[in-house]
Amino acid sequence: MTEPDQKREEQPAGTSAAPDVDTLAETMTAAVPPPEAVQPPHEPEDGPSTLSAEATDAALEAEEALEALAEAEAAEEEAGGETVPGGQAAETAATVQDEAAPPTVSLETLKRFVLTPKLERKVAKAIDEEKLKKAGKLARRLHAADLADLLERLSYEQRAILLEVLREGFDPEVLPYLDENVRDDVIEILGPEAVGRAIAELDSDDAIAIIEDLEDAEKQAILEAVEPTGRALLEEGLTFPEYSAGRLMQRELVAVPSHWTVGQTIDFMRTNPNLPDDFYEIFVVDPRFRPIGLVSLGKLLHNKRPIRLRDIMSGDFVRLQAETPQEEVAHLFRQYGLVSAPVVNDSGRLLGRVTVDDVVDIVDEEAEEDILRLGGVSESDLQSNVLETTKQRFLWLLINLGTAIMASGVIAIFEATIAQVVALAVLMPIVASMGGNAGTQTVTVVVRALAMRDLSTSNALRVIWKEALVGLLNGVLFAVLIGAIAAFWFEPLIGAVIAAAMVINMLVAGLSGALIPIGLERLKIDPAVASSVFLTTVTDVIGFFAFLGLAAAFVL
Repeated sequence: MTEPDQKREEQPAGTSAAPDVDTLAETMTAAVPPPEAVQPPHEPEDGPSTLSAEATDAALEAEEALEALAEAEAAEEEAGGETVPGGQAAETAATVQDEAAPPTVSLETLKRFVLTPKLERKVAKAIDEEKLKKAGKLARRLHAADLADLLERLSYEQRAILLEVLREGFDPEVLPYLDENVRDDVIEILGPEAVGRAIAELDSDDAIAIIEDLEDAEKQAILEAVEPTGRALLEEGLTFPEYSAGRLMQRELVAVPSHWTVGQTIDFMRTNPNLPDDFYEIFVVDPRFRPIGLVSLGKLLHNKRPIRLRDIMSGDFVRLQAETPQEEVAHLFRQYGLVSAPVVNDSGRLLGRVTVDDVVDIVDEEAEEDILRLGGVSESDLQSNVLETTKQRFLWLLINLGTAIMASGVIAIFEATIAQVVALAVLMPIVASMGGNAGTQTVTVVVRALAMRDLSTSNALRVIWKEALVGLLNGVLFAVLIGAIAAFWFEPLIGAVIAAAMVINMLVAGLSGALIPIGLERLKIDPAVASSVFLTTVTDVIGFFAFLGLAAAFVL
């Protein structure tokens, strides 16, 4: 018997033996690799990581210092060995480089920047100073989304110069991120042939989004530059209604028959070079290519190779018709927590898929559109020229002018009353302003509820009653406050009049803030567009009429 065995036998029952030191050392050696086996940090195979904004600026400072040092050394060589003061530049370069990058990663490996104001200024300055190689070098180190932002912020002339520098090897992924107006400029600068080659490398949904709003001649020129198979898919996608699932879907997907096994499916995906870059679910189809089930990648990998897909697929899934509006698509994804959904035609044949990243874009666009419409502007205002922006805003301002004239008409009715009691002119904007603000709060809540489908006929009356009650209670609270101020400022009777008018207008604001968007929704008018116009009219007219009418009745 060995010595360790004797020690185990001598151990009392019910206790565990303490591990032998030598045995423990052997175990640790096996579990923990020796220091020389630990690999140093290395750059990921799929490309460099992205720096933070602070690290980007630090790296830029390091490069500036290194460039200054190189220029100083070059000047020294040209001077025939005379000393040129480059020591400070060298010291700065070394210091900043140490701060910009970890010791295990050289500055050369930090290839990708994020767009910072400093980097933006450096690119613009390099373009203006005709240092185009430097501008291109900095721009190429940006992510596609950041490069799109950079192009949007440059002037047209700077943008054209930078695009010519980037023409060779232009990243197609930049195009989907661009604002529509800027994208038109980019397409014009690059030309149809280059754009056609670029969109051929994009997912079909991104490609359609880029070309769908172009002029017919320009669209046709770009499509002719795409290879025939890809062109046929794009042309078919353009036949679907705008803002529909057919326009939104990706044609790239994985579909397999139900009799395949897990092993066959895995082998197929390993050997097929045309798989989508990103996918989460596999569509199981019948012989007519109609989807009959879904298998998530997780479920596929958790099952053994001989198991058939029909035994593990989920038959309970949402199918989208190609004509389904994108708002309905977004609602279904949000309601049921979908990751992807198949898109089918009228006969049920699988056409493509909509993924959650596309839906996120829809939600962002819809939310942004509603916010901008409340102010009577559009998302293209920032990039549009002066005349286009003026034309877009003119109609909205004209409507507001009409509502202001209506409110002024109410004031004109009580012109004699105001002439006798000047205090009314001082106080009446308060009533209208408070009513407008209270109504805006209610409109915002109700419009959002309508957009999220949280408000329906079953709970509409409850919401209207609640908002009216909130308006009434706030009206009473602010009536006491403004009544006391007006009584102290002018006289008690005027304080009582403005208090009563405040209660009336706040109650009306709560009611109209709920009723107006609900009514517009029933009339198939976008409440986000028209609610604020009607609300302002109601609160101004009612506020002025209540305040001045009560004053005419009780003060004079």
